[in-house]
Amino acid sequence: MSQAFAFPPVPASGYRVDPSRGQRIGRVSSEWFSRPADERYLSLSELIASVRRRTDLSRTRTIESAAVRVEARRDDGDDLTLLIPGSEKAIAPTHWSFGQLASLVGAPAAYLRQLPAPLAAINLQYGLTSHRAEQVKTLELDDGRVELRAVTGPDYGRIYDHELVSSVQKIAGNGTGDTRWKVPGVLDWGTNVYNPFVDVSAETTTLFASDRDVFLFLVDDLNPIEAGRLPDGSPDLFFRGFYCWNSEVGAKTLGMASFYLRAVCANRNLWGVEDFSEITIRHSKYAASRFAYEAAPALERFANSSPVPFVNSIKAARSAVVAKTDDDRQAFLRKRGFGKAETAKIIDTVLREEGHKPESIFDFVQGITAVARQRPNQDARLDLEDKAKKLLEGVG
Repeated sequence: MSQAFAFPPVPASGYRVDPSRGQRIGRVSSEWFSRPADERYLSLSELIASVRRRTDLSRTRTIESAAVRVEARRDDGDDLTLLIPGSEKAIAPTHWSFGQLASLVGAPAAYLRQLPAPLAAINLQYGLTSHRAEQVKTLELDDGRVELRAVTGPDYGRIYDHELVSSVQKIAGNGTGDTRWKVPGVLDWGTNVYNPFVDVSAETTTLFASDRDVFLFLVDDLNPIEAGRLPDGSPDLFFRGFYCWNSEVGAKTLGMASFYLRAVCANRNLWGVEDFSEITIRHSKYAASRFAYEAAPALERFANSSPVPFVNSIKAARSAVVAKTDDDRQAFLRKRGFGKAETAKIIDTVLREEGHKPESIFDFVQGITAVARQRPNQDARLDLEDKAKKLLEGVG
């Protein structure tokens, strides 16, 4: 567990930032919007207690698929259960595991769900009996009623949700301010002041878990990083942040993303993001080893790393003058794959937002990401943001 951290004083009004720069990332906002009240947690302690409890009540087994018996009562069209060797109780599949089971045997889950349970059972039973892979791995939860939470292939490499949360706790404590890492504050759009001191509630939390997954987002927003100056001479401030996710039932990969950002708004959009980096790990046979030796150490390295390389890269980008005339600007962008209309828009955007035409690498990066934010198509937006990232990475 991380030691308590002595925070430096924070201005009473918070930190003035410029959220118009860099990328806008909506991943956290999407999670925040979609989570009902029972999937929102106010601390990492609450979160890990919940996900660890279900692991403690669970068991996994690898069994012959042909040995599974699917049963349904004719007098109850919605009651479909499984009888698995070694289990004394009938096991009820969840909506998710029913879909996994259907997928494993090559049956259309949406169609089976429309059938009366006896007919769906006949189809599933045939598929299991003739399943060419022969074996399946189950994840069963016994909380009085035995529930099939997941059914996968035998080589599925499960990383439990509590393992990810535990790794986060090593650097973030409770996630509420006992270390430098905490649930984020809120940007005031009227003043562009970011206030890191916001009570953690169901409306503001960024710690989520459902029966299928976990998602966590934390920031180090009491320790701003200055990387240059804004056009008005005030400091360009950043904060470190990361989010991570997992699904022990196979609904998604395990992944972590680290970055520097300028603000988080009330809807949990990330604004002014720079230096975004992401790793994902599929739940394949060696997933647990990759998590132990790659993902978890990467998170700890980022949490404890110095921001100096990031600050230096921003300063280098600001000082790398690559265009002094309009012809230079046109040539610089056209050589990097930007069309004529796009080139003009990037140059105009920098002039409007920075008060001068782009000259440095940093100017061009800011113009490209600003244009990217206006793209309604996600693929087009990501393509522009990727070009901006490569441009910044090429400095030095």
